Amino acid sequence: MNYDLIIIGSGPGGYVAAIRASQLGMKVGVVEKSELGGICLNWGCIPTKSLLKSGQVFNYMKHAADYGVVIEGEAKADFAKMVERSRGVANGMSKGIQFLFKKNKIEHIQGFGKLKDNKTVEVTDSEGNKTTLSAKNIILATGARSKELPNLKQDGNKIIGYRKAMTLPKQPESMIVVGSGAIGSEFANFYNAIGTKVTLVEFLPNIVPNEDVEVSKQLGRSFKKAGIKVMVGSSVESVDTSGEKCQVLIKTKKGEETHEVDVVLSAVGVTPNIENIGIEELGIELEDGKVKVNDYYQTNIEGVYAIGDIVHGPALAHVASAEGITCVEKMAGQNPDLVDYTNIPACTYTNPEVASVGITEEKAKTEGYDVKVGKFPFTASGKASAAGEKDGFAKLVFDSKSGELLGAHLIGANVTEMIAELVVAKKLETTGHELIKSIHPHPTMSEAIMEAAAAAYDEVIHI
Repeated sequence: MNYDLIIIGSGPGGYVAAIRASQLGMKVGVVEKSELGGICLNWGCIPTKSLLKSGQVFNYMKHAADYGVVIEGEAKADFAKMVERSRGVANGMSKGIQFLFKKNKIEHIQGFGKLKDNKTVEVTDSEGNKTTLSAKNIILATGARSKELPNLKQDGNKIIGYRKAMTLPKQPESMIVVGSGAIGSEFANFYNAIGTKVTLVEFLPNIVPNEDVEVSKQLGRSFKKAGIKVMVGSSVESVDTSGEKCQVLIKTKKGEETHEVDVVLSAVGVTPNIENIGIEELGIELEDGKVKVNDYYQTNIEGVYAIGDIVHGPALAHVASAEGITCVEKMAGQNPDLVDYTNIPACTYTNPEVASVGITEEKAKTEGYDVKVGKFPFTASGKASAAGEKDGFAKLVFDSKSGELLGAHLIGANVTEMIAELVVAKKLETTGHELIKSIHPHPTMSEAIMEAAAAAYDEVIHI
């Protein structure tokens, strides 16, 4: 055998699994056809946050006078420089993975990997040359790509996906974003912040539809206040790209409307990359278009595993990383805890940010819980007032019988940095009273968590 483990794909599932496997004494090879770090580091999580930071800085500049700062002349958004900075950040992160591979003696095999059997991978390089590698075990971590709808075929010019949205040659004057999940909402936020006229179209009744309804409605209000046109309960029926601009037919509750924009961004989800990697030939079992695995990510074929966006579960970078670690620890003979899919944090890096973990108030009631719910608005937070970031709130849902935290739903500035406290609290089965009695520093945004817990038990001080 060439290796103890071959991993196809170097995203946050693949590269993290490779490093952990190396730490456990395995000889590891990672097959990657593109940049190390996969979509997340190169075309997703990291570069989008760079763009969003540029938009935030520009927004601060426009409102500098509100903070007592006088700027001579008008602040302008240099779109090309923002894109250049974003690409630089991504490239730096990818080089960081190269360093980690070298440090952990992991071999990077450049090319497209395909299973030949449960011990063999065929790698085709950019020139068409084929190399055959063997390993005791193989992990598929091939990730996902932008999903295409039949009536929204991406041409990379007028109808684009998230990847193209990060590297457009020039800033569009107007844009329709189709889909208001994390990807769609973040791009709508960024482009609106730098001056593009943005319309956000969502088929369901609320934007960020997987979030608590109160959070969704608050983000909708914040977006509208920022100048984004939000159309919920609406769908894009067709896009005519024959002219200079896109003619977009949108179906609403009141009828059909035609909108003229420069670009349509399709952000309706992702599709797993499972084609042409040997799945069909080996008879690897699929379920609802994804690879079926057991609790430790083994497929029905011995020695072949799958993690990340190609298996069932949230398509999130941190989930793929957790799955990769659990997978290789079990492979190495350890007895790791199973990934707890009831305690996965979700973050949307808009302005205001959105973060959540656990179940919503509505879901808790549907599941038969008698709940206590506490909310604390950031309008009552001294730190939020000082920062000029008063939109949003913290909302906690508790089981009234046990006192345990069932769900946490935050919207506001920096809440993506606050949610980890509640993930740990839920993991440790922390009660509402324990949160109330855990002294939080003042003045901080995180005080809202303690205050929300207190509100659930009628002990809140500052509202």
